[in-house]
Amino acid sequence: MPRCDAPHENYDDKADRSRREILRLMAVSGAMAGMGKATALAAPASAGPVSAMPPDQALQEIMDGNARFVAGAPVAHTRDLAIIRSKAAEGQWPIVGVLSCADSRVPVEMVFDEPIGRLFVTRVAGNITTPEIIASLEYGVAVLGISAIVVMGHSSCGAVKAAMDNPEVPGQISALFPAILPAIYMSKSRDPLAVTRQNAIIQAATLLNSSTVIEARVKAGALKVVPAIYDVSTSRVEILPIPPALRQTESK
Repeated sequence: MPRCDAPHENYDDKADRSRREILRLMAVSGAMAGMGKATALAAPASAGPVSAMPPDQALQEIMDGNARFVAGAPVAHTRDLAIIRSKAAEGQWPIVGVLSCADSRVPVEMVFDEPIGRLFVTRVAGNITTPEIIASLEYGVAVLGISAIVVMGHSSCGAVKAAMDNPEVPGQISALFPAILPAIYMSKSRDPLAVTRQNAIIQAATLLNSSTVIEARVKAGALKVVPAIYDVSTSRVEILPIPPALRQTESK
């Protein structure tokens, strides 16, 4: 397959582009993946007591879990598996959705020390917001009642490094590159970790700005979307801010 031919030299100069140009790049990456505003889904079905959990509380719970994981004191594995399986057969009531890279070093439930049924996880190399990923997370929001979404990149990300190097690759691997290009252009550094952080921010902003379902819940204050970075060497998750220039949606 031909490689993605968009140039990525002079990144420091390109990082100074106007907000309009940055948003144009985000729109282009979404368009290349067939992305568009999704039709709003039906109102959320009743999802049990945890569906009413405030966004800040849901985020705090998983960050507390990450602290336990970092400290080497996880508790999720001590839960009674028979009870969990029994409840799982009745349905699912997750509290947080996660868009993660497909990298095998990022075991999402372990990272946040959460048992079966607590996280609604979508994964794709480079943690990019494809139409299928957006549709899946819209289901988590509109039907399952999740109250927070974490878009989580990670250190030593092969997809980001490949997009930066732009090599000749087999099959459809290069289909990942266009969605990562805005992060390369916006990053003030050629350090892959800096680009990875920028990519998590851009993918979270794209998710916010591309879904009517997610946009409505964020505006109502019932949902938060946050980017994050996972350090594969320390196991620590860091929540990142989304710059106002990339946000078209604000909660009330």
